[in-house]
Amino acid sequence: MKLKGKVAIITGASSGIGEGTARELADAGMKLVLTARRRPLLEKIAEELDTEVAIVAGDIADESLPQKLIDTAAEQFGSCDVVFNNAGVMIVGKAEDIDLEAACRMVRINVEAVYRLAILAMRHLISQGSGYLINTSSILGLKVRQTTGAYAGTKFAVEALTEDLRMQAAGTGVRVCALEPGLIDTHLQDHFPVHPKDMLNIKTLVRPEEVGRVIRFMLEQPDHIAIPRILVMPAEQGM
Repeated sequence: MKLKGKVAIITGASSGIGEGTARELADAGMKLVLTARRRPLLEKIAEELDTEVAIVAGDIADESLPQKLIDTAAEQFGSCDVVFNNAGVMIVGKAEDIDLEAACRMVRINVEAVYRLAILAMRHLISQGSGYLINTSSILGLKVRQTTGAYAGTKFAVEALTEDLRMQAAGTGVRVCALEPGLIDTHLQDHFPVHPKDMLNIKTLVRPEEVGRVIRFMLEQPDHIAIPRILVMPAEQGM
């Protein structure tokens, strides 16, 4: 895909991997539709990007938001070429003390909201005969570590849907990928009593902008090449 002038939707764009990818794709000349709950952060990022940006602030768990994102891309920029389905939260803990309501909300965000946008995006991309859908999974979408089962379960669900959509997309001009981050330097685990990097003695985490460069590399591959999954993790991470 030649990225200059193409249009990408990015969820969870106000920080972390979403922000890092927005900056990288803006540098590649893409127009962006950014969403997250915190409009002031989105507006600050948009001001710093040398590209056209549409902001759609809102809760990704809102059932109407996925279609609104696709409609905004089509109405403001005339197309939607990439959907980076990235928003998510991480709740972990032992059965006796995990916040059950927070865990159930995580399912709504990490599974239901991801499914809604992914399926709507596929309908749109297949109808135009081109495009890329990227769903953010996790290294924990491939394996389970003690106390992470609730979160890992949401990412196993993302893996299953992504693989199915990839097979459905074969021969349509649409490509589908699961992004599987390891430990990335984001705020995802800031609420943990002990950060995983300290438990695993990892000194250098992957930065969000580095993940963005990986995504750009994938998008720039020729049309006949599909990359169904990308695992990005610190070289020190043994898991």
